[in-house]
Order: sequence, then C-alpha cells, then structure tokens
Amino acid sequence: MPSTNSLNSIFEPSSVAVVGASTNPEKTGHIILKNIVDGGFEGPVYPINPGASEILGLKAYKSLLDVPGDVDLVVIVVPAKAVPDVMRQAGKKRAGGAIIISGGFREIGNDALEREVIDIAKSFGIRVIGPNCQGVNYTASNLCASWPLITAKGRMSVISQSGTVAAALGEWAEAEGIGISACVSLGNKADVSEVDLIEYFSKDPNTGVISLYLEGTGDGRRFMEVCRNAVQRKPVVVLRPGRSSKGRKAAESHTKSIAGSYVIFQGACRQVGVTSARTVEDLYDFSKILMYAKTPRLVTDRKEPYKVAILTSSGGSGIIAVDCAEEIGIEIPGLSEEAAGRLKEVLPPHCITRNPLDLTGDTSAERYETAVRELSSSNQADAYLLIFGDPIPRASEVVSRLKKDLESRGSDAEIVVCYIGGGTLGQEEVLRMQQQGIPAFRTPERAMRAIGALAGKF
Repeated sequence: MPSTNSLNSIFEPSSVAVVGASTNPEKTGHIILKNIVDGGFEGPVYPINPGASEILGLKAYKSLLDVPGDVDLVVIVVPAKAVPDVMRQAGKKRAGGAIIISGGFREIGNDALEREVIDIAKSFGIRVIGPNCQGVNYTASNLCASWPLITAKGRMSVISQSGTVAAALGEWAEAEGIGISACVSLGNKADVSEVDLIEYFSKDPNTGVISLYLEGTGDGRRFMEVCRNAVQRKPVVVLRPGRSSKGRKAAESHTKSIAGSYVIFQGACRQVGVTSARTVEDLYDFSKILMYAKTPRLVTDRKEPYKVAILTSSGGSGIIAVDCAEEIGIEIPGLSEEAAGRLKEVLPPHCITRNPLDLTGDTSAERYETAVRELSSSNQADAYLLIFGDPIPRASEVVSRLKKDLESRGSDAEIVVCYIGGGTLGQEEVLRMQQQGIPAFRTPERAMRAIGALAGKF
C-alpha cells in the first residue's frame, strides 16, 4: 500500500502545470488555471497549450517537456485519448501527482484506456486523483485546482464522488464563515481512493472533520479499518446514497461503483464510530457540529440519555425542536420545581418556565444569558439549544460569554444555536457566532438533528 506521504505532491505541490489550459474563459482549462492563480498559489504555475504563448499573464508552453525544471503536480484537462501521452511526459518531468479532470474512461466503458493511464502512472510513481473528476481544493496551500473558487480556510475536509456535492459543501462553508480545509472530487478513483484520503486527512493538522459523500467502496474491510483508526483522531461523517433499489442502481452507474447493501454499510459505520447522514444538509450540519464540539467523542455505547435544554423566543420553534428530539431519541427533561422557581425569580412573569423555556418574543439576548446561567448552575443538560426566533441584537456576544463561562467551570455541555427569522441582523450574528466556533443552524429540525449527531444517534 502506497504511503499517504505520497499524496503531498497533490495537496502541497511545489509547482503546478495545467495541461489543456485555455484562452477561452468558458473552457474548464481556463477556469481551473484562473482559480489556481486567483486562489493565491505561491509556486510556479505553467499553462500548457500548444497554440498559445501566454495565458492569464503566464508564459504558456507547448508541452510539459518544454517546462524548465521539474513539475510536481499536473492537472490534466485534455481529451481522454491524449491523457496517456501526457502522463508519460509527466513521468519524465518527475511529477509526483496528477489530477485528471478529463472524462471518457471507465464511466463510459472505456476500461482499457483507464488501466493504461494508471499503469503509466504507477511506472513513474505518480499518484492520481480521478479521472472524470472536478479536481482538488486544499486551502492550506492556497491550491484551488477545481471549481468553484473557494478560499475561506477552515477545518472541514470533504471527500466526494460527486463534484457538485463537494462544491455545495464548500460554498455553504464559505458563506457561513467556517471555511474548508479541502474539497476532493474522487471521480472514478482509479488510483487514489476514499480510503487513502481518509488516512491522509486523519493525520492532517489542518483537518478537524472528514466529510464523505460515497456511492460505494471497493474494499469494505479496509475502509472500515481506516475509519476505525481515523475516528480516534477526529470525527468522520458519511453520506451514502442508494437507500432505495433504484437509487443503488443509479449510484452504481454514476462512476461504476459497487454500491452494495445500504443497511449493511450503515451498520458497519456505526460499529466503528462513523456518523451517517441521510441528506446533503445532514452531511454539512453533522460535520459542522462535530468539528466545533468541545470534546468529540464516541457515544454510540452511551447508556444514559442525552439531555437537551431548549431556550426559545419562538414557542412554535420550540415545539418543532421537541418533536424532532423525540423522533431521534433525544431527551428533553422537565425542570425541577427548584429550577423553575429560581427562573421565575429572575425572568419576567410572562416567560413560560418549563423545557422548552419560552422567553417570548419580547426577549433580549441578555435574557438568554440569565436563563442559561441559572439552569447550568444545577441542570445536568448535555447541550443547550438556543433558538433566536427574531432579529435579536448582541446574540453572538451573549452566546460567546456563555460558552466561555461553561468552559471556565469545566463543563462539557455544548451550546448550539438556531437563528430563524432574524433577517440581515440574524445573518450577521450567525456569521460572528460561527467564526467563534459556535455552531448555528437555520431551522430547529436541523439544529436538533445535528445535536443527534453529537449524541451518537446517527
């Protein structure tokens, strides 16, 4: 098995060549070259195009062999039949990695051509992402050999057999201010597989959570073994489509993966501590909350119930959260008479002192602070879900203070936020919260399901 160190040329290359770089802004070869440049990659970048002398202000070369010196990473965007010759040139230039964007291989039945490409790569010791993929973005080295351009640095590493799913997670993470560490589109995974990448990112200091969209795996036993080791270092979340028979057939035809039994896969993931998502939103939300958790831990064998205290300005949103909690097996414990009595002493009389604690629509952010401090002095909640149901100023300041207060008292309790109906102010507050490591969600259901991931319910 090749060492994961051999992937350094893909994620931390000293130089990059784009074979098939184009002068046409609508062509993939132009878009990728531009994203590498605009993303701030600091090493030499070599456009390869026999019909151009310059692209995007960079000197263009007729072939890889014309580039002075070695080339560490080769990004290939040429017709499939031309890829073997490009790979031979890459070998002569001592390349360590290749990202083959080009399609036209095993996914359309052209197995022999794909085998030829990989045989050439192995003969030169080149690791290959793809073919038929959307590329690689690794923000730690300012390398966006993919699209769209995402530059916000974070700690979520996405590995996906769908370039679109990877792009969606990256765009959401950038928009919410949490950023990504990596987005890797596997394509046909003719060489580098999800297993190689899980192993690599499990040891990567820039990665805090590994997020997988996976239609099938070629070596289930090795996949589970690598995941079992990875979750000892950081959380792993997987979305595996194909719950239905037609969905499984669609997955098998997409990149010619062997989809196998969804139920067996889910059970195996649970055994090794991998969190399973059912939707793309779940994949993102679960990854986000596990990345932010104070003490990421395996809780699948937890015997005591996971308890959540809900504080809300919106009674309806609180009810929705309770319904979701019951569906997934999260406990919403009632308040003791003593706790309810203390809350009545410090809150306005029209607040409803139960769980959910309804602070009503006239609440301020400081009212949440008062209530959480009172509850946390005796309440044994594992998490506090704060639902801001209106444009409530200073919410991020209050939540930040509460988080620091719990930490100073040695509490492992998590603070999770749902900010719904807050308009522009709410968006600004959520951005500030997440930049401080406090996960915030758009709906009560998404927030509670994310808490379920913390509780080991998925």
